[in-house]
Formats: sequence, structure tokens, C-alpha cells
Amino acid sequence: MDTDYRCGFVALVGRPNVGKSTLSNALIGAKLSIVSRKAQTTRHRIQGVLTRDDAQFVFVDTPGFQTRHGGAMNRMMNRVVTQALADVDVVVHVVEAGKWSEGDAKLLPLLPKGKRVILAVNKVDLLKQRNELFPFVAKLTAQYPYDAVVPVSAAKDKQLDVLLTEIAAGLPQGEAMFEPDTLTDRPMRFIAAELIREKIFRLVGDELPYGCTVVIEQWEENENGGVRIAACVVVERESHRPILLGAGGQHMKRIATEARQDISKLLEQPVFLEIYIKVRKGWSERESALRDLGYE
Repeated sequence: MDTDYRCGFVALVGRPNVGKSTLSNALIGAKLSIVSRKAQTTRHRIQGVLTRDDAQFVFVDTPGFQTRHGGAMNRMMNRVVTQALADVDVVVHVVEAGKWSEGDAKLLPLLPKGKRVILAVNKVDLLKQRNELFPFVAKLTAQYPYDAVVPVSAAKDKQLDVLLTEIAAGLPQGEAMFEPDTLTDRPMRFIAAELIREKIFRLVGDELPYGCTVVIEQWEENENGGVRIAACVVVERESHRPILLGAGGQHMKRIATEARQDISKLLEQPVFLEIYIKVRKGWSERESALRDLGYE
């Protein structure tokens, strides 16, 4: 065993829309967490793995901590965040450069004592005046004693090596938990469902409320290569069906095409994807229904 090798769990936390999923994907080097401008995009605790010569990082991309809205789904997502903070070795508090809100501040009391907590100031490439960064960081470090502060741009891959070095300093010494080529502990069925949901949010997110989820009901791998997938989009109201379909079914065709391309790229083999819609009234407000649909 290499006594200098480090391995541990890292939680990326922050309010919605600060770029946690983009940062997680950029650090891992693969698209595991879905990305959109909508709050509530990430609903699950997704683990992604990055293995380097000196360390293995197991990233936990959590939902944005919800402070504005109640409901069963938001309560569930907040439980995911607090549980992740209790279980990990290092916490990365992700904020958006130049923007600090009540939602950011409400996370501060949840940051764990006795663990390395790093402030990642994301989207620095969007700052109009770079000299705004220093007073912004000074204001934040006056509110919480972060162990390190790293300005980054997840979208532009800026300062990510610096962030990884700061994270590694807080990981315990120990052997790797996963094989070097492992990207995630989640099954590919789960990642495929998330990629379909991303396309739905991106295409009809302004029209379709958040009562929408995706369940993979069939996954068949052919001996000669290729995967046949049947996915069910579960919505809460019959009126959501025509929104998803679009005129002449154009929305659904585009969702299926773009999702199939992403899934095929991730699996590195051809994919045949069939998507259909099912109405299940009020599922997002019932914790029993959330559990049935795979929510933690």
C-alpha cells in the first residue's frame, strides 16, 4: 500500500444554479450530472469518481439546498444535502462569483466542523470587473473560516487542478475504493434517465412544471453491440402530455434524439431509445410515490 495515497468522499454543496453539476462534470471529465438553468435540476445524490496517481476523489453532487419552497420533493432533496455533509471527508461550498444571497447564507450553519471546507467561487469568467473578486471573497471569509478559497470557472476548466490539490489535502490516507476506470457508482440506467430529464428541462422547462421524472423500464444489451432502451416520462397532469409532445410530436422527437446521442456517447455504442409518457397525479408531493420512483 502506498502510504501517501489518499482517497475519500467530497461533497459539492451550494444553493441552486451556482454550477455544482457543471463543476462536478468538469472535475470528473464526464457528463454524469445533468445541467440546466433551472433550480431543482439535480434531485439525487450522484457519486462520480476521479482517479489520479496520488489520490482518488469520490464526488457527491448534491441537489441545491432549497430555502424558498416546501413540499415533499424539496424536503427530500434537503435531506440528501444534510446527509452528504455528515458522510464526506471534504466539503466544497460552491458560490457564484459576485452573487451572495440568503440561500447561500443559510448553508453556512450546516457546514460541518472538523472537516476541510473549501470555498469554490465559480463563474469568475463572467465577472465584468476582476477587481470585484477580492472584496467579494473578503466578505465571505468574514462569515465563515474556510480552509481554502479557490476561484474557478467550471465552464472554462479554469483553476480545477488548484481546486483538486486543495481537496486532496483533506482526504484521508488510504487505498482507492474503486477501479481506476470507474466513473460513477450509479448504474448506467440511472444516468440515462437523468440525461433524458435534462433534455426535457432544457426544451420545455419554461412550460412544464417540475412534476416530471423519468423511469427506465427496459434495458436490453444486444450481443452484437448496441442497447435498446424504453423510458417512461412520468408527469402529474394530463395537460402536461401535449407540452412534452409539442406540435406534431416535435418536442419529443428532439428530446429523444439529443438524449440518445448523449447516452450513446457515454456507453460508446449505438443506442435505440423509445420514450413514452404516463400520467401519475400528484407524485412529487407524496413521499411514498417518490420512493417508488427511485428517490432517496
